[in-house]
Amino acid sequence: MQTLTRRGSSVGKVMQLGLEGVAGATLFALMLLTTADVVGRYFFNAPILGTVELTQQMLAAVVFLSLPVACWREEHISVDLLDAVFPARFIWLRQLIVNLIVALALWVIAGRVWSLGERAFAWGDVTEFLRIPNGYLIYLISLMLFLSALLTLGRALGYLLEGMGVVERGGPVSLAATPNTAKSQGGTHD
Repeated sequence: MQTLTRRGSSVGKVMQLGLEGVAGATLFALMLLTTADVVGRYFFNAPILGTVELTQQMLAAVVFLSLPVACWREEHISVDLLDAVFPARFIWLRQLIVNLIVALALWVIAGRVWSLGERAFAWGDVTEFLRIPNGYLIYLISLMLFLSALLTLGRALGYLLEGMGVVERGGPVSLAATPNTAKSQGGTHD
């Protein structure tokens, strides 16, 4: 099973690099577009037509291309209300439950967004000035939500395997990942 964990880790790293690379390139293109628009607007009195539309599309792409990476790393915004309730030895159980709920919610939302993409194409929904079909971006958002749901489900499986003693560490929030937590003292996860 350790080999499977290593394989999953390397696949995760490749996926992270790919999505972060595309999101970073999109963010860089957004920066260049904004700079060119500002220079054109203020120095040459010639703004780039459709900059607002392109900015909106690229910003949405950056956010949703980054979502699967945040899900895989468990870097969501969180509140540690349950840390005092769950003993350190049951962190895996808490994370299993949380990841299953998040995976289900992401899957449901992804399905709804996919149907919005279908509707956008059926209605011929395009941006106002550049006439870019909105359906492509909506499908991208839906695919990233589906991928995020699958990765979150993978994290839940990792925590389940940790709880069963098959793997040592099921995810970033595992007890083994927190050096300040002492098992013998019964401390909680920070």
